Amino acid sequence: MEYQLATANIKAALDTLAKQHERIGRALEQVGYPEERRREHSFETLARIVVGQQVSVAAATSINKKLVTALGGQLTATEVLNASDELLRSAGLSRQKVTYIQSLATAEATGSLVLDSLPELTDNDAENVITRIKGFGEWSAHMYLMFSLGRPDIWPVGDLAVREGFRRIQGLDERPSAGKLKPMGEDYRPYRSSLAMLCWRFCTAEPL
Repeated sequence: MEYQLATANIKAALDTLAKQHERIGRALEQVGYPEERRREHSFETLARIVVGQQVSVAAATSINKKLVTALGGQLTATEVLNASDELLRSAGLSRQKVTYIQSLATAEATGSLVLDSLPELTDNDAENVITRIKGFGEWSAHMYLMFSLGRPDIWPVGDLAVREGFRRIQGLDERPSAGKLKPMGEDYRPYRSSLAMLCWRFCTAEPL
């Protein structure tokens, strides 16, 4: 399946939204267009999402590097399942994240996660497959769907920066909750992934 969240597609999507929504146009004038954040469609990318949960980017990068080294240079399901808890912990993973990565590896090894089939599934079905794995919630699934599968209409309302960026773009008095933001995104179908990326860009363009 074609990767639909490339830079040119993001620009075209936001140009379309800007014609329909004045505030989107203003936001683009202020901060410009976001660029693609393409990630490999792989077990390693899913594992990196686990590592990155609730830690800084710098910490996640450091842990990922140590983890790959500890596993002999390859972050695969086989290497994870062959590693001891102590080895995985030595890379900086919490006990909880060790469990999550082992659950991910088991899912692939047993066939409950078939990576090659994900691109052929609908957004909802792919999300359901990912969120059945222990440690993977809606946010984790949305990140994978957007950046590894390039899905153009994902609306990651669980992301704080998306909610804050949307608030600023729309001039709202309060940051909407995930529950409130979800229906607010309906007017922006089928380009919500591009809008989310604009929200991120808008949020990082100004200090919180």
